[in-house]
Amino acid sequence: MGWRVEHRKIYQVNRLSSKEGELLVEGPVAPDVLAGWSMHTDLDAFRRPRDQHEALVEIAALEEGRVIVTRDDTTIVGYVTFHYPDELERWSEGNMDDLIELGAVEVSNSYRALGLGKHMIRSAFADSQLDNAIVFATEYYWHWDLEGNKMNVWDYRKMMENLMKSVDMVWFATDDPEICSHPANCLMVRIGKEVPLSSVEKFDRVRFRQRFMY
Repeated sequence: MGWRVEHRKIYQVNRLSSKEGELLVEGPVAPDVLAGWSMHTDLDAFRRPRDQHEALVEIAALEEGRVIVTRDDTTIVGYVTFHYPDELERWSEGNMDDLIELGAVEVSNSYRALGLGKHMIRSAFADSQLDNAIVFATEYYWHWDLEGNKMNVWDYRKMMENLMKSVDMVWFATDDPEICSHPANCLMVRIGKEVPLSSVEKFDRVRFRQRFMY
């Protein structure tokens, strides 16, 4: 790993009113607390709700992991995850402890008009808790619920960009084959103001393999 980063986890909670009643946006949530709640049955974009619930508990228990949720009483209706990139992906090649992936963002169908994704992501970055990290998100069109949102791929891409821009994440170029495989795919990144130049340079080498081949 590079320089040792302190994984700051500053609990946030916000109350939102909806037609369903009061919702709580909160996190990072401790794994034992998260385990006591249940997943809304609509949250099946990545795996079955029960399996996804188990995955969230595992992520919350990681040193660098953080899970932000929206809940309706004890039912999770939306979540955002942050963790190190999978060791099988190119983004782990730099072996950086200050490179964090904004992984899954999912909101239950009947709660999607409330801007919950933006509320949860902003909560994760509140109080400068990720200012010492490079946070990135890989957006692939095949993960998007185009049918459920009744959007075309470009409108959905714009929606995801706006979501990420709400916490100052911006588009970054890369030669990653998966991202380059379709023009709607993109890499969004936020470099925290406390991140050293050495980490930025290492991330650049991960983003562009071909540039450094001779």
